[in-house]
Amino acid sequence: MFHYRIQKRMYYVFLAIMLILFVMVVRVFYIQVFKYNKLSSLANGLWNRNLPILADRGLITDRNGEILADNITTTSLVVIPNQIKNKEVVAKNIASILNVDYLNIYKHLNKITSIERIHPEGRRLSYEVAEKINNLNYDGVYLLKESKRYYPYKTVLSHVLGYVGIDNQGLSGIELKYDSYLKGYDGGIKYFSDGKGNRLGVNEIYDEPVNGNNIALTIDLNIQLAMERELDNVMTKYNADGAWGLVMDPNSGEVLAMSTRPNFDSNNYKNYNLETINRNAPIWATYEPGSTFKIITLSAAINEGKVNLFEEHYYDGGSIMVENARIKCWKHGGHGAETFLQVVENSCNPGFVVLGQRLGTNLLHDYLIKFGFGSKTGIDLNGESKGILFPLSKMGPVETATTAFGQGISVTPIQQVTGVSAAINGGTLYKPYIVKDISEGETNSVILLNKKQVVKENVISSESSKLVRMALESVVSNGTGRNAFIENYLVGGKTGTAQKVKDGRYMVGNYIVSFMGFIPADNPSYVVYVAIDNAKGITQYGGTVAAPVVKNIMLSIIDYKNIKETDDKKARAYTWLDTKYVMLPNVVGLSLDDAKKELKGFRVEYNGNGDTIIEQSPSGNKYVKENSIVKLMLN
Repeated sequence: MFHYRIQKRMYYVFLAIMLILFVMVVRVFYIQVFKYNKLSSLANGLWNRNLPILADRGLITDRNGEILADNITTTSLVVIPNQIKNKEVVAKNIASILNVDYLNIYKHLNKITSIERIHPEGRRLSYEVAEKINNLNYDGVYLLKESKRYYPYKTVLSHVLGYVGIDNQGLSGIELKYDSYLKGYDGGIKYFSDGKGNRLGVNEIYDEPVNGNNIALTIDLNIQLAMERELDNVMTKYNADGAWGLVMDPNSGEVLAMSTRPNFDSNNYKNYNLETINRNAPIWATYEPGSTFKIITLSAAINEGKVNLFEEHYYDGGSIMVENARIKCWKHGGHGAETFLQVVENSCNPGFVVLGQRLGTNLLHDYLIKFGFGSKTGIDLNGESKGILFPLSKMGPVETATTAFGQGISVTPIQQVTGVSAAINGGTLYKPYIVKDISEGETNSVILLNKKQVVKENVISSESSKLVRMALESVVSNGTGRNAFIENYLVGGKTGTAQKVKDGRYMVGNYIVSFMGFIPADNPSYVVYVAIDNAKGITQYGGTVAAPVVKNIMLSIIDYKNIKETDDKKARAYTWLDTKYVMLPNVVGLSLDDAKKELKGFRVEYNGNGDTIIEQSPSGNKYVKENSIVKLMLN
């Protein structure tokens, strides 16, 4: 009986052992087969170490390939705390090289982490500092390649390009808008180590970074530099509060130049306040446009057959009554009897009130919408405003009248330029854009191509557009835009002078003056808009302050693009207030007597004892002020 019990117990023990072995086998099989990937990944996570290698951001260029945003290779410091033997010594020596507090470095070296970035002290080190750290040759101390964004033209196009943070993330402008295209994908060097951080005898794995894509803008750097120069000059000359400008191709919506003052250096954006760096005025600023808006009213009136510019006359007595409101002309006493073409030339407010009345509230409002006002243009930049129009339900006779000459409404520069482009290009409203294409960094293959995009066709007819161009050319030849006149070229344009509003009231003596110009007037290729905020030391009119700025930008475009002189040459109507410019003859090689005859009307000064002119200043074949001094050098 006893023997039987022993056998029975041994049997049960055997079964238990077999069961345990079976469970163990099943468990091992489960782990080896079903849990292999997960456990292997966890193990690799314990052994695996990764030294990051940051990708370069893609380049940003102008339409001709000129680099506007580049990268500079820099070095940053990282440590692997477990690999560092004497942390106190290492911390003291590194702190001494970086010229920072020892305790700051020591804290980094004692972090419980696989890899610690020394931030910000160890970011973007100079070559000299990096070399000193490298020469220490400490275990666990590594120098990694990084790239720093660099803007070679510094303040040029700063609001458009934007800037990037210390980790190369886009924070504004194109850098932010297209960050996903520009940033690329980081790589690294992977190696294996034990729990103490010591490297294991396993080959390193190099994960190559993928640099970002390149972006080509529609911007033309040569035109941009001309605008930057002229805005700088006008800011200095008149101590203005601000200024901004746009150049656009009216036949496509491509933005060729865009600039704002005050501006900033994108390389050192932290040195500027947010009010400066985050306000791209051409798309953000909203203000009463003043008389530049009359182009829209004029276009609508011509297209609807509400005016005959040449045969109809209007008498401007200095003001016009609309209900109980007296709307004054800018000229005291008015312009008297004039054709409607002269109404345009003289920028006569009462005359444009009449055009608005002829259109009527509904029709005028319809045209404002057709030209794109009251809504965003959709330009590919962040921060665009949409302006403010009177709701149709609240547009009474007075509101209709003031809207007709650009008062009581709020628009953006990009809206104005886009709308005017439609008025002069034959009647097509295009969506403005500033990114030409995006290409893959290594192969240069285009992955995104922007093309002109029609928003609305036949805003006005081509015949109406032709009349608008003619009228605006006459503004420059004979009217308020005289200071934008260029000899032997057809220039169209319109002045604007708008009183600024603060707390619901018009400010005294504080204006935004502007000029909207285009060239050639008979077949426009360039629309140039400039506005100056609160110019000082001068009577603030668009014709006196802004028109000369636009003229100088156009002269640069003429020279750069080699635009030919027109056969349809117009004479400028001068007033006694105007400075007249005349062509200076080239007299080099002539005798002194012959040179004096050629330079009749100029004041001549000469040096030397010979009789032949070998040099003149200013040089010949240029437009200079009438009665200028011409200096001659004799042989």
